[in-house]
Amino acid sequence: MRVIAGSAKGMPLRAVPGSTTRPISDRVKEALFNILGAEIDGARVLDLFAGTGSVGIEALSRHAVEAVFVEKNPRAIATIRENLSRTRLQAAAKVIRADVFRYLSRDPSPFDLIYVAPPQYEGLWSKTLLALDTNHGWLDRDGQVVIQIFPKELESLKLDSLRLSSQRKYGSSMLCFYEYVPSEFP
Repeated sequence: MRVIAGSAKGMPLRAVPGSTTRPISDRVKEALFNILGAEIDGARVLDLFAGTGSVGIEALSRHAVEAVFVEKNPRAIATIRENLSRTRLQAAAKVIRADVFRYLSRDPSPFDLIYVAPPQYEGLWSKTLLALDTNHGWLDRDGQVVIQIFPKELESLKLDSLRLSSQRKYGSSMLCFYEYVPSEFP
């Protein structure tokens, strides 16, 4: 696992000890950032269920202005902080030890990209997406939510203001891109 491009290109990242997290593969991460392209430059990024911090760190390396990492596992928090230090990207990062749903119950601040990669088969991706759908304040008008799931987890959700705009499958990982329905944005 490494930083693919940008100011920290090639820098290896540490994994969280144990088997409690499933880091994004370099192949899937590279595909994600190829899709996002220049949109990441100057973006504010929210990395939920952050694990190793790999996605937020990649965004910072590619000139995102801020990345907020939300994770409740203390070993993952330590790993994120170590990876930020190794890449020298900690100045634009905020690491928050919290339950994602408790964090999302706060007063929101809009992000351009919200990345969600929760533990598999616990329904947390859909619960997170529903929380974001009901609280418009977390996502910028032109922003997007990207969910990383195992393909068999995908199910149709009743959403009011977000819609599935694209999905891409890479082996055992699927990236689902959600954006606001234009007429539903307040």
